Amino acid sequence: MTDDDPPADGSRHDRVAAHPTPGAANSLRHWPDAKHPLRVALNYVVIVLARVSPSLRLKCWLLRRIGVTLGAGVSWGLESTPDVFWPELITVEDHAIVGYDATLLCHEFLQDEYRTGEVVVGERAMIGAGAVVLPGVRIGEGASVAANSLVTEDVPPGETVAGVPARPMSADS
Repeated sequence: MTDDDPPADGSRHDRVAAHPTPGAANSLRHWPDAKHPLRVALNYVVIVLARVSPSLRLKCWLLRRIGVTLGAGVSWGLESTPDVFWPELITVEDHAIVGYDATLLCHEFLQDEYRTGEVVVGERAMIGAGAVVLPGVRIGEGASVAANSLVTEDVPPGETVAGVPARPMSADS
């Protein structure tokens, strides 16, 4: 670990690296400086194929080709999307489920900088349909994210979260 590496624990904001983009243009205008356009194009083509493939085996094989780390028995739902710029920052551990049309983002383009952060989905965790996971978030072992939730903070092991932003579900809910 170097001084430039984000800490191993803490909040997602502690684990997200900021990359300044000086000048008048917003950071999205600098994307070709952040990642080679041919790499992004290749990632995009592979992601489109993975999104529409009904075969879990083929999906996992394709996603591994662009750097996504997938454990044994991972189920990646139809239309689900890994980060197109930094798929290599995604780790989905054994027997986790990424539901239909879920999105795992490892970047945020802001006005004066872009940020990158690893997303980790723990063993046997579940991400519901249409959920969005932001950069730097860790979803703990056996945790569940409800459909259409926006995950802005870490989800502890075994916890169920829901909503925008996602919050822990109470036992009475």
